Amino acid sequence: MQYESLDDFLKTGRVALSKGPVALVFAEDDVELDGTLRHHLDLGFKAVIAFIPPEFTIQPEIAERVHHIVMRCVPRATVFDAVNRVIQAAPNVWMYYCYNSEYLFFPFCETRTVGELLAFHTEERRDAMLCHVIDIYADDLSAHPNGVAPDNAMLDSIGYYAHARHDAAGQPLERQLDMSGGLRWRFEDHIPFERRRIDRISIFKSRKGLTLLPDHTFNVAEYNTYSCPWHHNLTAAICSFRAAKALKSNAGSTFDIDSFRWPKSVPFQWNSRQLLDLGLIEPGQWF
Repeated sequence: MQYESLDDFLKTGRVALSKGPVALVFAEDDVELDGTLRHHLDLGFKAVIAFIPPEFTIQPEIAERVHHIVMRCVPRATVFDAVNRVIQAAPNVWMYYCYNSEYLFFPFCETRTVGELLAFHTEERRDAMLCHVIDIYADDLSAHPNGVAPDNAMLDSIGYYAHARHDAAGQPLERQLDMSGGLRWRFEDHIPFERRRIDRISIFKSRKGLTLLPDHTFNVAEYNTYSCPWHHNLTAAICSFRAAKALKSNAGSTFDIDSFRWPKSVPFQWNSRQLLDLGLIEPGQWF
C-alpha cells in the first residue's frame, strides 16, 4: 500500500506498527532498492515500511508486500526525524532501520526469523541490539563503477577496531565502544571524522521519550551498550554497499580510488556463518 507522506501513513496506516518487529528502509537512491526490500521481507519482519522518493519505483510483487511511504530521504536529518516520529507513534514495538543497499544478518538467520531473534533478546532483558555496519564492495570497479555488485561482492576479513567511548568529561562510558574498520578506515582521508564509526544501534524497542540521535545512538545510555553487565549478548551486522557508493560518487574521492580490493579482501558469502567466523557478529547465549 502506498501513502503520500509520513503524516498520511501515521493517520491511516498505523496498524502496520501494531506488532513488531517492523523494518524501516530509507531509499537515498534507487541502487539495489528491490534487493534490499526483498532481503528484509525474507527475514520475517511483520511489516516492511519503505520510504521512497516519488521518482523511484519498485517491482510490483515487492510493492504488494511493503508499506510504501513517498518521501525524500535527504538531507540525512530527514531519516532521523522520521524514525523518531515512528518511535513516538508506536511505543513498545521492536523496530529496525537501514538504508537501501544494506542487508541485515544475524546469527543463524538462514534458519531462524528476526522474530525468534528478538524473542530471545527480550528474554535477556535487552531493549536494543548493537549492529556493526560491515562494508561490502564490488570486486572490480571497471565492471561496477558505482562500487555495487551483489553477485561479486567483497569484504575486509581483518582491520576492525574497538575504541573506548567517553562522555563529555572524558570519562569512559560503561559497556559502550566506538567501532571502526572497513572502507571507512582504509579510506579515512575521504570520510568525515563523524562518519567513520561502524557501530549502529539499528535494532531497538521503541518507547515514549526515546530519541535516535544524529550519530546513530540513542538518548538512553543503556540502548547504546553492546551487552548486559553479566554476559555477552547477541549482535548483528548490516552488510552495506553505502560507503562504496559514497566513495565512488563523490568527486573528491572517486578519481583517487581505482579498486577497493586489498590483500585482506575476501568474497562475501551472503551468510551468517562467515560473519560469525570473522567475529563480526556475536551469538551470545543463543545456540
